[in-house]
Amino acid sequence: MKITRISLILLLTIISRFVSAMPADSGRFFIAADSVKIYYEVKGEGFPVVLIHGFTGNSQGWKRGKLYADLLAKGYQVIVMDLRGNGRSDKPHTDRAYANNAEAKDVMKLVSELGIKSYDLVGYSRGSIIVSSLLIMDRRVNKAVMGGMGDGYTDPQWPRRIHAYLSIKGDTSYHDVDAMMKYIHSQHFDNESLALQQKWQPTTNPKQLARVRIPVLIIRGTEDKENGSETALQKMIPGSKLVYVPGDHNTASSQSQFSDAVLNFFK
Repeated sequence: MKITRISLILLLTIISRFVSAMPADSGRFFIAADSVKIYYEVKGEGFPVVLIHGFTGNSQGWKRGKLYADLLAKGYQVIVMDLRGNGRSDKPHTDRAYANNAEAKDVMKLVSELGIKSYDLVGYSRGSIIVSSLLIMDRRVNKAVMGGMGDGYTDPQWPRRIHAYLSIKGDTSYHDVDAMMKYIHSQHFDNESLALQQKWQPTTNPKQLARVRIPVLIIRGTEDKENGSETALQKMIPGSKLVYVPGDHNTASSQSQFSDAVLNFFK
């Protein structure tokens, strides 16, 4: 069949649009219980490990550190996702979209849709707060790593959370979050979604943590002074271990020592 120049141009245009519409990194979307669309990626074939990013982050941040590649090299299946309000996932602007541990429930739904019966968890910064919720909510969690987090989030009235929420909403009187706000203002984030994530950030209280019976590793950068006391958090979680690695809050998770600590703990 003879293809004209116009037909060829139309065909190439259709192919180009189809390819550009495909998510990068062969990612996919699933629909959360409240119809929010969540982006995720799965790579590898071994025992599953879910990586949960921090505030203002996304799934791709894990690929800039050592852990993602090291887990794959050791034969694990690695699952990353953009938490609602971040990255390529939907960014709803309603309170109910973030209340009642919505993000932890998204992780649980994804794990269910993938048919996973048992899995390991790694969170960093705010991702560790979501991990903490999953320690209580999901019996399928085998082992969990909480990086870049102290005991601050166990207080429902944690000042840093409240100040972050109010600052994102426009209040300029709280200077303990100036560095965070400078970064947020330098980017093109959906600020209303970020504010709601802080407003409804979950709290796991000490009584709940005292009931945790699975292995938990807390990793802290030697120069990380944010988010409360890591030693106090360790005391709240029975049998948990605490490891220090080089770096501050923004750099510790990308260090080779961070990856080594996780792999040794899982092994």
